[in-house]
Amino acid sequence: MLKILGRVTSINVRKVLWAADELGLAYEREDWGMPIRDPKVPEFLALNPNGLVPVMIEDGFVLWESAAIMRYLAGAKASAARLMPDDRQTRATMDQWLDWQQTELVGSWAYAFRALGRPTPGYDDKTQIERSIEVWTARMAILGRQLAGSQYVAGSFSLADIALGVAVHRWFATPFDKPAMPNVEAYYARLKERPAAGAYLSAKTP
Repeated sequence: MLKILGRVTSINVRKVLWAADELGLAYEREDWGMPIRDPKVPEFLALNPNGLVPVMIEDGFVLWESAAIMRYLAGAKASAARLMPDDRQTRATMDQWLDWQQTELVGSWAYAFRALGRPTPGYDDKTQIERSIEVWTARMAILGRQLAGSQYVAGSFSLADIALGVAVHRWFATPFDKPAMPNVEAYYARLKERPAAGAYLSAKTP
């Protein structure tokens, strides 16, 4: 049985759950992650020494890092071609944007989101908030340019769009003045139309 450990309010857990739902996989989810359940305990650290969610367990096989889990799940079914392109160059483009979401986009919003989206004590420096918004906006503009003339970042819907979809949701859910980005707005609307996306692009989970 496939098991996914992590709280739904975690953006990285939502990426994995959305991918599993797109693939029609059966799984059990177990709540882990603060403030619900502390992952820094020996039981969890034995699975992921980083003490972070999500963690996937299948028949004794343990895997962490959300992008790695998504790729693993997509390899579970022949129908996964719709989430992982067969063409080598197209798949590389998918991987590029899947990695970009984690390495470039996430870091840009870190301060602003903790200040405005999920208010956290200590994140109240106006200069740092403004700088975070500036960098975040620049990253989103890069995404907007990639989407010019294309519905999805690698041509057809893929794992990269799941990772970017929850990130775009966070962008629109965090309250601050944003410039118009028609390509990103249209992309977000398309993603929300997918049956598997609803639970993960919810107003309850920015």
